[in-house]
Amino acid sequence: MSAPTVKLSAVIVAHNEEDRLASCLAHVAFVDEIIVVCDKCNDQTEQIAIEAGAKTFAGSWDIEGERRNFALAQASGDWILEVDADEHVSAELADEIRQVIATTDYDYHQLLVDNYIGDRLVRYGWGASFGKPGYAGLFRRGAKHWGPQRVHPAVKFVGRKGFELKHRVRHYVDRNISDMIRRLDSYSTARAADLRDSGKIGSFSNNLRRMFSRFFKCYVRRKGYREGGMGFMVAICAALFPMISYLKARYEDK
Repeated sequence: MSAPTVKLSAVIVAHNEEDRLASCLAHVAFVDEIIVVCDKCNDQTEQIAIEAGAKTFAGSWDIEGERRNFALAQASGDWILEVDADEHVSAELADEIRQVIATTDYDYHQLLVDNYIGDRLVRYGWGASFGKPGYAGLFRRGAKHWGPQRVHPAVKFVGRKGFELKHRVRHYVDRNISDMIRRLDSYSTARAADLRDSGKIGSFSNNLRRMFSRFFKCYVRRKGYREGGMGFMVAICAALFPMISYLKARYEDK
């Protein structure tokens, strides 16, 4: 008697991703179910997802954690692979994922990430709330829950953390440096709203200190210097993120 097949769902949250979604969907075609949640989309994102055979859900969310939790709740698989519309899963990673979910005793696993700026792989220097070197993107249904924040929501897990997978997700995080700067502006605006809601926006002096510690973390400890000017840009954006967020929360209207 053969062992029961483990059902795998891919979950994608998208906002106006008509240029990138089709490629993302093609790279998760190995799963048993694809869920695409269209957040405030006014382009062809949902139609592209439907044509690819995905189950789609349209809505409007201001809180990133809430829309991600909604998306996870729509999945029926035993396991969930959570990716963004600007990410690709290679054939090698797909095979590894299938093998892991069929054999693992753990409840969630970390996926390593290769981040690209345009066509350039920028492997070093990411982190400190500006880009991800890895994330827990493979987990049993019900094992992951996002917090109620607009940007970089906190994550809680139920169960045991497993080993890190060997193959990497390809993440096309920014098209160019201008795109990186626009992302910093968008992230800091959302973070400022979270700070205002919390009633604890911090202080100028504390965020000034954080600028230096975060730059050091990305550029030195995480070896951003190995990426030349691109690594410097990543470290600068990571360093500026908390300060700009604080200044927006302090001086800008909602």
